[in-house]
Amino acid sequence: MLTRLTGGQLFDPAQGLNGTVQDLFIRDGVIISELDSGVAIDADYDVSGKIVMAGAVDIHSHIAGGNVNTARLLLPEQHRNYMARKLGHAFSTARWSTTETGYRYAQMGYTTVVEPAVLPANALDAHLQMADIPIIDTAGLAILGNDDFLLRLLRAKASQNQVNDYVAWTLQATRCLGLKVINAGGANAFKSNVRSFALDDVVPDYGVSSRQILQTLQRAACDIQLPHPVHVHCNNLGLPGNVDTAIATMEAAQGLPMHLAHIQFYGYGNEGGRGFSSAAAKLIDGFNQHRNITMDVGQVLFGQTVTISGDVIAQYSRRNDATPNKWVMWDAECEGSGGAVPYRYQQKSFVNSLQWLIGLEIFLLAEDPWRLFFTTDHPNGGPFTRYPHLIRLLMDYDFRLECMAELNQEAVAMSLLKELKKEFSLYEIAVMTRTAAARMLGLKDRGHLMPGAIADIAVYTPEADKEAMFSAADLVFKNGELAVKNGVVQQRRNGATQMIQLPFDRQIKRELQAYYDRFYNLSLDNFKVEDVSFRQADSERFVSHDAGQPYSACREAAANTIYQ
Repeated sequence: MLTRLTGGQLFDPAQGLNGTVQDLFIRDGVIISELDSGVAIDADYDVSGKIVMAGAVDIHSHIAGGNVNTARLLLPEQHRNYMARKLGHAFSTARWSTTETGYRYAQMGYTTVVEPAVLPANALDAHLQMADIPIIDTAGLAILGNDDFLLRLLRAKASQNQVNDYVAWTLQATRCLGLKVINAGGANAFKSNVRSFALDDVVPDYGVSSRQILQTLQRAACDIQLPHPVHVHCNNLGLPGNVDTAIATMEAAQGLPMHLAHIQFYGYGNEGGRGFSSAAAKLIDGFNQHRNITMDVGQVLFGQTVTISGDVIAQYSRRNDATPNKWVMWDAECEGSGGAVPYRYQQKSFVNSLQWLIGLEIFLLAEDPWRLFFTTDHPNGGPFTRYPHLIRLLMDYDFRLECMAELNQEAVAMSLLKELKKEFSLYEIAVMTRTAAARMLGLKDRGHLMPGAIADIAVYTPEADKEAMFSAADLVFKNGELAVKNGVVQQRRNGATQMIQLPFDRQIKRELQAYYDRFYNLSLDNFKVEDVSFRQADSERFVSHDAGQPYSACREAAANTIYQ
């Protein structure tokens, strides 16, 4: 099958294309070079005057797993009669179903989404949910840092190689793409009635600090050559003055690659009469000094949402703010904890207004879209369906001013946002949401329009209203097949799960099995995700990617900004 897209304006930072008019050719799901004359075209699409980009990549969105399902159970009112009853399969009418997730992402031009918090004991459930999300490819990040086995290794002063083997085994067993650390040690400390946990606090009974846990796992990510840096949810989420925690975490990286998640929730100072202020400028100063650090924003957007997290300390502290007034906390024996707290961000709230302002300040002050990524920490800061609104905020200064007029004006008076007149270009949007995102995940086959890439392509009609433009793509191709036309899904197809498989010393499996025999009388096979777990039609679901570069090169590469 040979397909041609004719006359489009290509925005592809991987090739430096900034609106270049150029034809695009697809053969059997892959982008190819320009054809010789006389070759027959099977399908021809005239996209003259339209914007052509690679399919977008979301590096941090909670789309599957136990917390997501808990939130669905907690908020059944969010499920009723949202989609038209026309698909004829289970949950096709659910507002927050797997079907709706895939369709809404695809309609906006997204083709790859990463679930950033896969609990190893719950990995099969997460993968089964992701397998039911149509069209888009998915990937997971496996959570470590609060699990009893790791903390026992650190307490016993196990070698770094043992930890490396444990991380590699975990990624193989969970079929994940990378490693996530959530408030390292905090969930375990919570079990001992600890209600706040900072970077240098020590986990009761284990004698190791949050900093030690984080640095050990970061070293493991480098040693075993993970393409994606360790993905970190820092300590002290949401607390006034926590900008110092974020900067201390950057320094704790010791020059090695590290990714900080939903950084807006760490951009807080403690100045002013209310003891809460924007520290976006201070945060970005630290970010600019640490070229080894990447971040995603986690922008707050107004309206009803639900916060879900494995950071049980943060979730428990906010239970009294639940809107509506219901919440769930859970505690797992060996691995961690978490919670779901519904929340409504309100424009007239001083705190919520300042959170909205801080996120946009971070975007506009950073000046490096290759290291700063576009997220709302779905659903924590706002649903991913609001991405087009966020794009307009970044690309339209006048629109930002209109929105600011509706906010709590005490918060606006404390913000730099009115002075930040920068407007993102389409090229910069393509960097953040396509090229840089795919590179940072180690997904070399997507995020760009070069020959050899999978044909994940989004086509948009230019509009002054960028929210309308990015809400419904004209055309979306997934692996060369037309998935969306004029904002309407054309076919339900299966995506694939991206993962990495790494070698490890088999001794770690024997140690793990002895641990589970002693404490749980369970086989390790109970926790391993296998192909046989999935439908026959999904036999090609898992796609493995190569490891990156060895530890010895990590520090040098980070210093040279490896993500650009």
